[in-house]
Amino acid sequence: MEKYEQKIELFFELKNSPERTRESMKRRIFDFLIYMEVLENSIDATTFEDIQGYILHLKRDRKLSPATINNHISSVKFFYTYVLEKEWNPIKVPRMNREKKLPVIPPRRDVNTLIEEIQNLKHKAIFSLIYGSGLRVGEVARLKIGDIDSKEMRVRVEKAKHNTNRYTILSEESLLVLREYFKTYYRKPFTKEDWLFLGQNQKSHITVKTIQNTFIKVRDRLELDTRISAHTLRHCFATHLLEDEVDPVHIQHMLGHKRLETTNYYLHLTSKSLMGVKSPLDSPKGKKR
Repeated sequence: MEKYEQKIELFFELKNSPERTRESMKRRIFDFLIYMEVLENSIDATTFEDIQGYILHLKRDRKLSPATINNHISSVKFFYTYVLEKEWNPIKVPRMNREKKLPVIPPRRDVNTLIEEIQNLKHKAIFSLIYGSGLRVGEVARLKIGDIDSKEMRVRVEKAKHNTNRYTILSEESLLVLREYFKTYYRKPFTKEDWLFLGQNQKSHITVKTIQNTFIKVRDRLELDTRISAHTLRHCFATHLLEDEVDPVHIQHMLGHKRLETTNYYLHLTSKSLMGVKSPLDSPKGKKR
């Protein structure tokens, strides 16, 4: 595998790909290479039948979701076209259809109750930022001290999804929690480049998994809908802003969406979109006189 790894690393270096992209793609590529080795198939002679078998293995044996399988397909396609220098045939390896599910959006009172119930200042600050600024879980985990701008009331998000940078709003409530958190956790010299939320080893930032697991514990303790997650708070940010009649273009920029259509998707989730609409069953025109 070493000869393949060197070529892959060269591509990432030439493209200046983010570290997260490199790690996830290499992990999926090596997963495919291990699959080929177990079957004792020649990697250099990889066929579409091999790839099809791998996809079925991901679906039937590992029971991965269509979205995850599509990520594996993208990685295998990169390996097949760039490393092996072969021509890709999308008809032979179609991407899986994804079932589009509407996320569950809890009412504002439940979101506020959840944040208020958190006693740990670090966790309260994290969830306040996700909901108050519309951050992804990975984005809040990688925030640095200098990313919080209390003068302009904004949060800088660097090297986000698709290697983009943006600013989003900073909630006044979040700032109050952050100040209390900072007084408690930062008593030694620091720089603006230090991680805002340290992990257990105090040398790296808190992990996404830790944030997700913490949210689940609070959610279950409050007996909230088990379908909501830490990422749901980002959905709530967008949905509740739309209900407050904030321009979708502004919400798009704050969320870091590349396309406005992605932001407009949240229109389906707003309770306000249904307000004032009468069912034809209740319409006076449909009632007998």
